[in-house]
Amino acid sequence: MSGTSFMTSPQLFFTSESVTEGHPDKICDQVSDAVLDAIIAEDPDARVACECATTTGLMIVMGEITTSTYVEIADVARETIREIGYTRAKYGFDCDTCGVILSIKEQSRDIALGVDKALEAKRGAMNDEEIEAIGAGDQGMMIGFACTETPELMPLPIMLAHRLCQRMAELRKSKALPYLRPDGKSQVTVEYQYGVPKRVDTIVLAAQHAPDVEQPQISADLLAQAINHVVPQDLLDDETKIFVNATGRFVTGGPQGDAGVTGRKIIVDTYGGVARHGGGCFSGKDPTKVDRSASYMARYIAKNLVAAGLADRLELQVSYAIGVARPLSLMVETFGTGKIPDERIIALIDTHFDLRPAAIIRDLDLRRPIYKATAAYGHFGRNDIDAPWERTDKADILRKEAGLA
Repeated sequence: MSGTSFMTSPQLFFTSESVTEGHPDKICDQVSDAVLDAIIAEDPDARVACECATTTGLMIVMGEITTSTYVEIADVARETIREIGYTRAKYGFDCDTCGVILSIKEQSRDIALGVDKALEAKRGAMNDEEIEAIGAGDQGMMIGFACTETPELMPLPIMLAHRLCQRMAELRKSKALPYLRPDGKSQVTVEYQYGVPKRVDTIVLAAQHAPDVEQPQISADLLAQAINHVVPQDLLDDETKIFVNATGRFVTGGPQGDAGVTGRKIIVDTYGGVARHGGGCFSGKDPTKVDRSASYMARYIAKNLVAAGLADRLELQVSYAIGVARPLSLMVETFGTGKIPDERIIALIDTHFDLRPAAIIRDLDLRRPIYKATAAYGHFGRNDIDAPWERTDKADILRKEAGLA
């Protein structure tokens, strides 16, 4: 599906999903980012690439970490699992009794060569010694996206899916629905007409629960206290299809029901499949890794451009080579919604945003322990956490310079 056909189709159905913090993949994302936060809080210049895997009764923490501080990684993992809600063996996973295996080594010296000193610095071609001293931590392409479908300038399906999962977690933690357990998923299908969301066609919820609760009660409770609480009533109608625990039972969940791995929910983490994806995950990576930091900057740029009114729908791609500070390419797509030519938008980006890794870290203030909060319910469209890439502080100047003020 191209962006243009999306905007010109008289009827189109688009689906996005989310997962709760107790989903096994999300447990791993949160442990990875909790380790990063614990290290970067003491050593902001640390190099961290922390990944996890989990299965029944076991959490494996592995990766490459170079730091001047010391962190009890096993304790960080157990506390994170506790906060998620796996505190009793009958839930299928227990923070106090699960095994935690560590396999940590330092960052490769070959990679460090490019991060410590960018190619521009080696060639003596630096215009800004501080900014061009750091090279990109890897090659790759990163995507930013924004659209006018929601106040957060995010696609509607992924925002509804996130909010449904957050609501299920709220109902569990507040004991409003005490039979709920940490694992869960949501899926939302929205019907669009000419690129505008018109109604919610289908909602799918999967909620881990205690074994003594019957399916009719779970369905009725989640309809009343989750779906009707989250989804605007004008988007629901008699034709909206709702499925809750479609197999009829979801008692075995979390790492007991499915293995988990860091970075396996990259579409949940970003735009729900509406935008393209470069393939790199975010969690467990310090901001010298452009998989994370450049994706945050790309979102920041796209959101400011849409907030400025330069387009109703905008996707941005930036690419890097390992050890090189300056990006290799920059692409903008406005899907026929741009108010000025794409070439002018790119010129505005070049003027007002610096995409070199050290500048991204500086401008978004990324050497801080702000990452664990991003590891569940999406990295974008968040106004409930410290997410500097969600600011729209450059929208006014972009609007003015584009001649749209």
